[in-house]
Amino acid sequence: MIATSSRLHALGQDKRGATIVEFTLIVPVLIGLLLSILEIGYQGYVTAVVQGALSKASRQVTVGNKTAADVVATIKSEVQAVVPAQYVTVSTRRYYNFSNVGKPEKITSDTDPKGVFNIGDCFEDANNNGVYDATPGDTGVGSADDVVYYTVNVAYPNLTPVGALLSWGPTRSVAATTVIRNQPFTSRAEPTNICTKVT
Repeated sequence: MIATSSRLHALGQDKRGATIVEFTLIVPVLIGLLLSILEIGYQGYVTAVVQGALSKASRQVTVGNKTAADVVATIKSEVQAVVPAQYVTVSTRRYYNFSNVGKPEKITSDTDPKGVFNIGDCFEDANNNGVYDATPGDTGVGSADDVVYYTVNVAYPNLTPVGALLSWGPTRSVAATTVIRNQPFTSRAEPTNICTKVT
């Protein structure tokens, strides 16, 4: 009996193997932390690459020798060094001036109800298509002196499985936008003022 209790006492005082137990408790936390840092760092890197590609492509367009297809190709070729091009979407919207970006065409003569375009109102047809547009931007890169709004979205799968453990979802997303006015390399059509008639 005394021998058994002394063995139990000796076993309780034995510190051999404690490091292994501590190590197995700490390692999953450290690995999760490192994978999270890797995932967030990679997203920051992708963001920087996307913004750089967008800046490069939009600057090339401002001088008038590139098309919307060239913009998409330039951005995808720059970004595919870090993310496959299939995860990249690019859109361009052309506006007459900065004040038109994201806004409806300007109503110049407003009848009741005020603030809403209706028959009898006059409007500035910024894109010269003959109809009132609540979202006047055209797709494409426009021509001389036009303002172009560029949007790039990248949605790529997580690099590591840590996203699922932290409820991040299966993909990471990066978005970049910029608005640039094209150089005045040629003349452009002025917007026309159109009035609708009450019948």
